[in-house]
Amino acid sequence: MASGPIGRTRLGNTPNGNAPRPPGACRVLMIGDLIGKPGRSAVESILAELRDERGIDFVTANGENVAGGMGLTPSTADTILAAGVDVITSGNHIWDKREIYQYLETSERILRPLNYGTHEVPGRGWGTYQALDGTDIAVINLQGRTYMQPIENPFTDADRLLDESAEPLPPVRLVDFHCELTSEKNALGVYLDGRVSVVAGTHTHVVTGDERILPNGTAYQTDLGMTGPIWSVIGFDPKTVIPRFLNALPTRFEVGSGTVVFNALQIDIDPATGRSLAIERIQRLIET
Repeated sequence: MASGPIGRTRLGNTPNGNAPRPPGACRVLMIGDLIGKPGRSAVESILAELRDERGIDFVTANGENVAGGMGLTPSTADTILAAGVDVITSGNHIWDKREIYQYLETSERILRPLNYGTHEVPGRGWGTYQALDGTDIAVINLQGRTYMQPIENPFTDADRLLDESAEPLPPVRLVDFHCELTSEKNALGVYLDGRVSVVAGTHTHVVTGDERILPNGTAYQTDLGMTGPIWSVIGFDPKTVIPRFLNALPTRFEVGSGTVVFNALQIDIDPATGRSLAIERIQRLIET
């Protein structure tokens, strides 16, 4: 990507405003954590229409919580991909269903965090794909380390991928940073500003309203938020979660039900430079 600042930080367009696409831009949609069957069903019901309505060229979605709220299976992955998602990203819960391990080896459209390394770890942490408008796009999946597994450093692993690849990545580069700590997400966004097109956080399931374009052209949002039941505790039935806060005893979480909130980020990107031109948060309520 071209170096040098393009101006000060710019806030995103009005949420749900459906701003016009800048001429020649590739329009990307990044969807936050899908929670269980409600999240899958929401994508099935809304995504095709949303792609047509907004002229979206490429879609990612984080799918690590799709199978009963924890993990991903081949059948649930196929359902999401058939609904119009181009690439499924993930995080620490990708390992919860062992039947996905072999599928990670055979499907290039499902990613696990890059910084789990390569030693006896199935799957891949990044890939290159082609959007509907013909734009080549790299998708990179990273995971944070604070209050999470002590895996490899996402900052230096990103450096190695961006700076030392045998062939340069295409200019348009999307990063799903699956991470607990807001400051760690913020730090990676600033660190990669001008080197990738988007840094979007996942994992905490709570949408943040800090979408913006950083000075060197990288679009950023701390957390995309979940696509799951709105009457819930981060997607799970309150009666299965709240007891943990009352007596600290373990409980089995169950996915919530009812109206679903769909959260996503729309980004318009210059295919030639990889710089983001416009950013807009999308939120819809879907009756189930």
